[in-house]
Amino acid sequence: MSVAAPGRMPALYLSHGAPPLADDPVWPGELAAWGARLPRPKAILVVSAHWEEAPLAIGATTRTPLVYDFWGFPAHYYQVTYDAPGAPALAEDVRKLLGGAGTPVQDVPDRGLDHGAYVPLVEMFPAADVPVLQVSMPTLDPEQLMEIGRRLTPLRDEGVLIIGSGFFTHNLAALRHSGEQPPSWSAEFDGWGREALQAQDVDALVDFRRKAPAGRLAHPRTEHFAPLFVTLGAAEAELGSQRSVIEGFWMGLAKRSLQFG
Repeated sequence: MSVAAPGRMPALYLSHGAPPLADDPVWPGELAAWGARLPRPKAILVVSAHWEEAPLAIGATTRTPLVYDFWGFPAHYYQVTYDAPGAPALAEDVRKLLGGAGTPVQDVPDRGLDHGAYVPLVEMFPAADVPVLQVSMPTLDPEQLMEIGRRLTPLRDEGVLIIGSGFFTHNLAALRHSGEQPPSWSAEFDGWGREALQAQDVDALVDFRRKAPAGRLAHPRTEHFAPLFVTLGAAEAELGSQRSVIEGFWMGLAKRSLQFG
């Protein structure tokens, strides 16, 4: 089994939920316990399903209001704050690692954290005292995202926690959930994904839309699965160290969340 290098921060893929996650009786506690078990990061780098922009964009490096990128929710969800420090030094490292490797990089200094970033961080690091930087996904191509993850890997040796934030299954249009059992397409994809990860079958994961049962139904667009590939790239040498920290379903969607290293 491959293991993380001594002192290297883990890399995570997490299912981030929606703003009502905070009211769930189980999930916030699972995230809080996970955060408490992690080594304390010097900074956090987040790639969220909710920011697609090319070329790759670096978000705010100073304290900036959150992006409430959702509609139709009760007012109190728009009053949540997460006043974590910015991470300008991390932003500069990202520019060097990606720009030096030929990946175009731009700055969007007024772009705050979206709900794919702050919703889980509120639960995992509630003190908001760890610097956080969000960068965009410049593509949904799994292989290109893995390459970005590979380029970011050295940050883990500097105490940076890399988080790909998505949702292991995500099709709100097809979700007509009632009762205790998740929809068959969500359960089938989750089971297939668990087995592919355990087998370290990255090729199958990359080709999930053809290889997975209900692949196109579980992810009609790939944006919520895509952050997994940044994490896989950043943890490519340690796929054998993986574990599913959170499993199960929330409103019928698989909330599988993974730690590497």
